[in-house]
Amino acid sequence: MSTAVERSESRSASRVPLRDHVATSVRRYLRDLNGCDTANLYEVALRELEIPLFAEVLQHCDGNQSRAATMLGIHRATLRKKLREYGLA
Repeated sequence: MSTAVERSESRSASRVPLRDHVATSVRRYLRDLNGCDTANLYEVALRELEIPLFAEVLQHCDGNQSRAATMLGIHRATLRKKLREYGLA
């Protein structure tokens, strides 16, 4: 049976910063381009990050857009605009 300290150490050791996950995904995406160029990677990356970010934060906030916008650090109107843009409204 593991101790509370062992469980705590195990949890903290398994925490990987979000930026590391993003870097891994970007490397994979670039590798999958297989030598082809892209002109709008920034736009694609933002969209691919924003859609699940907004969906998960909204779910975490039980659909409360005001709370979600506060948590995201953006204005509620901006969140609503992005949700419409991404078909998440």
